[in-house]
Amino acid sequence: MGSRPTIADLAKTAGVSVATVDRVLNGRHKVREDTARRVYDAANEIGFHAVGLLRQRVFEGLPQYRLGFILQKPNHHFYQSFKRELEIAVQNHPCIRGVAQIEFCANQTPSELADKLKEVGARNQAVAMTSPDYPALTVTAEELKARGIPVFSLLSDFASGIREGYVGLNNRKAGRTAAWMIAKAAKNPGKVAVFVGSHRFHGHELREIGFRSYFREHAPDFEVLDTLVNLETVEITHEATLDLLHRHPDLVGFYVAGGGMEGAISAIREEKLGGKHVIVVNELTPISRAALADEIVTMAIATPLANLCRELVQLMVEAVDTGPATAPGQTFLPLEIYVPENI
Repeated sequence: MGSRPTIADLAKTAGVSVATVDRVLNGRHKVREDTARRVYDAANEIGFHAVGLLRQRVFEGLPQYRLGFILQKPNHHFYQSFKRELEIAVQNHPCIRGVAQIEFCANQTPSELADKLKEVGARNQAVAMTSPDYPALTVTAEELKARGIPVFSLLSDFASGIREGYVGLNNRKAGRTAAWMIAKAAKNPGKVAVFVGSHRFHGHELREIGFRSYFREHAPDFEVLDTLVNLETVEITHEATLDLLHRHPDLVGFYVAGGGMEGAISAIREEKLGGKHVIVVNELTPISRAALADEIVTMAIATPLANLCRELVQLMVEAVDTGPATAPGQTFLPLEIYVPENI
């Protein structure tokens, strides 16, 4: 086990003298802001034990912002990664002392979601949330907006026209990209399917629209089957995939446009059908990465979480500073595409 990094190690990594590190740590003499930040960044890089104290010294003169975030599925790898990137983005914003309050709402009923949004909004200056689109959320977002608390929708839009902004992928393009891959990679035209979590997820609906529109416009020889709703659960997706495979032997591919891809992957493994279909999923997780490596999954469309979180935090800070936008906006992040050859 390596020894704990010393002040000398920190000075070397930051490219400054030990005396400069001492001044930053103890606040004895004024140090240039860019130098102090360099010391702080180096401390994070090497795991210096007093990084918390350094942060306090470097950022003590900056205004404090309380930013709230509401995510789904606390035990899911993607949302745990999302949480970490949000914490990093708030901590590393150069102009604020940010306090990130991140909560999960496993229950997806309209009343529970609205109550959680109201609760987190009461304790923060701005809130961002992943959620289906329900009228109850629109009402709550409007109440918070009237109190000067901007609300942002993440990944899938809700409260359109009321929320301050949407930050995520262009979901229609994601659906068209999935369709393009299936149409290009399938050996012959045949039946294709799409899974959505719920029609209340605006993002899933847009992905389905994009998926269908591509085949209608560019690959009419393929037959798009009725949309399958999996409630983003692994068990339902597993059983629905098995049923799909058995009922449609001429199936050539499918797209899991929301959560639950683990069930589709396990069904393909169970049936020993790896490589027989063109399968597109969303997000790169340990399970989808393994499925790409085994060529069970053809492509994963992923969200650039680090970029999204940095952009989101900047938009939240601007909204707190300047007040509600005259026209609610949309911020689209570029799709990340993963195939077996680039994981």
